[in-house]
This record gives sequence, C-alpha cells and structure tokens, in this order.
Amino acid sequence: MDSTSRNEILVYVGTYTQPEAHVLGKGQGIYLYRMDPASGVLTFDSMVTGPVNPSFLAIDPRRRFLYAVSEAMTLDGQPGGAVYAYAIHPKTRRLAYINRQPSQGAATCYLSVEPTGRWVLAANYAGGTVAVFPIEEDGRLGLATSVVQHTGSSVNPERQEAPHPHSIVPDPAGRFVFAADLGLDKIMIYRLDETRGTLTPNEPPWVAVQAGAGPRHFVFHPQGRYAYLLNELNATLTAFAYDAARGALTPVQTVDTLAAAYTGHGLCADVHVAPSGRFIYTSHRGHDSLTIFAIDPESGRLTYLGHESTQGKTPRNFAIDPTGGFLLVANQDTDTLVTFRIDGPTGALVPTGHVTDVPTPVCIKMVRYLPSQ
Repeated sequence: MDSTSRNEILVYVGTYTQPEAHVLGKGQGIYLYRMDPASGVLTFDSMVTGPVNPSFLAIDPRRRFLYAVSEAMTLDGQPGGAVYAYAIHPKTRRLAYINRQPSQGAATCYLSVEPTGRWVLAANYAGGTVAVFPIEEDGRLGLATSVVQHTGSSVNPERQEAPHPHSIVPDPAGRFVFAADLGLDKIMIYRLDETRGTLTPNEPPWVAVQAGAGPRHFVFHPQGRYAYLLNELNATLTAFAYDAARGALTPVQTVDTLAAAYTGHGLCADVHVAPSGRFIYTSHRGHDSLTIFAIDPESGRLTYLGHESTQGKTPRNFAIDPTGGFLLVANQDTDTLVTFRIDGPTGALVPTGHVTDVPTPVCIKMVRYLPSQ
C-alpha cells in the first residue's frame, strides 16, 4: 500500500555524511520516513546516497521534486559545493536522482524554491555568494542564471570576517528575494526577474540589524504582512513589517530567545511560524531547546510563552507538519528526531515519547499528500 492511499505525511531528512570541524558526520544520505498523522510515529522507508553532506533540502511547490545541497568546500577535486535534483515518485514518494550543478560557492547551506517552481535559490556560506538555478520541466537543474558575490564584514572577528549568506528566501509573491548574511549583519534584498532568473539589488538594497547579531534564518508570516529573522550570534529574533509593493522590511521588535537564567553559550539555528500564524518557534544549540512566542495578529509583535527541551543535543533544523499538529526537531549530535505534539490553543509543545534514530540529522522537510494526489 502506498502513501497516497494511507494519507501519510512524508518526512525527508538531510544529514552530514562526513566529519567536519563542527560535526562528526555519521549520516549516509537523505532519509525518507512516513509519519502517522494521528500518533506522530515515524517509520523508516528508504534512503538515497551520493551527495556529500546533503544538509539542507527544499521541495518544489507542486511537490514533484526535491533539491539538496552538498555542503562541501570541495567536490570532485574542485572548489565549491553542489546542488542536487531528485524526482519524487508519484506513488512511493521515494527519491530518484536527476542531476546536479556546481553551487557557485563553497559550503552551500540553504536552498529554497520560489513560488512558481521555476527557480532554485542557493546560499553559499563560505563562498559569500547567492545563486539562482533554472528548473526544467522534468525537474532537472540548469546552469546558474545569476550569481551575486556579497562583500564586507562586521564586528565579530571570528565569525564575521567576511560575508556568510546563511539563508535565501523569496517573498510570497516571488518578486523579491531576501538573503540573510551572518557575516554582514544585514538582510540583502534583491528583485527576481521571473523570466531570466536574475537577481538585481532592490531599493532599498538591504536592512541592517544590531552589530554582531549574525543573521541566520528568515521566514515570512503566512499572511505575508510580517517577517522574522533569527540571529545566530546574539540569540535574538527580530520581527519586521513587510511592504510587499517595495520589498522593504521595517524592524518592529527584537526579543531574546534564550531563557533568562541561562548563562552558557547558545547559538540559534532555525525558526518557523505555525501554519495558523499564531505562534513562532526557534531552536538553540547549547541551550538545546525550542522557544515559543505568540504573534500579535495586528502588529506582528512577539510575546514570550516558554521553552521546551529538545531531549537531545545540538538541535539544528526542525519542521512543523502541514496540518500544524506535530513538530519534529533534529538533534544533530545525539542522532535523533524527536516528535512533539503542538497544542493548538496555546502553542505549547507536548512530548509524545516518540524518538527516532537518525545519524547526524540536520534538515527536515515534511509533505502531506491527499488521497487524490
């Protein structure tokens, strides 16, 4: 029986496959699990091997293709990483390799697909570049149509000595692209030419945050009126009002994401808004927790609600299932995915007791297919 008849939620997990300075790298590739939508239990289905460090994944809007980074400094003896394309089988939902392209930079750490499904956007952390790749009808990636080199630095000599794009996200309309650069303490803003796949600086071309903040991941609210930036180095979350006509961000509020009593070192990792738009969650390495905030629907401002242990070490990315019922977190250094149930009225995270062993997990992507799909 395939997933279309069982109405399961598919869970794709990217991993580190080789040792790096910050991680042991025990994974073997991209893993596929099936999640029971009633209990949240994960069942292993299959795995694909090949990419070095397929640490971050993206799925096209029609859910036909999956794209993965190869987060590497060199590949096949050449400097830089790569972007891999896979077809998602319409029945089994398993992955089949299509092709790959050079990522036009080193340590590729983030991918997204713009809303029309025509372009893949990539951020190269060590290379300081962002790039655009065309998606052909069969899901194949073409050569990069646009590569932009960031320049500059900021106040932290160890982490901000050069540009380090850490995420790249289109706005809901696909007109503008936002690249959070940890090394520059800025979100760079581009206009996306939807015909040619090129990036050009917007006006305004960027928005700055506090010096030393270290911008990492950036998300839009489902309504499109607000956006949120997670800052890795100072463990803060910044709320913005969004002007969709101009592609402009206006800071509204910045809040601390760590527990007040915590005195250790914590590095923020990931941020997601619940499908309801009522709550936002962030993950923290070191503190090994998820923070929960309520979102004011009128202003986009945040109210702290609490922390929840991830029941593991070094939580990287996490994901909320499309129904908003469960949250899965990837504990990179304890090799586990931990399942929480989301309490709808309060946003609280309730441990289900379900822990799945996955070696060096990083990125989680969850997809729900209805019986007719």
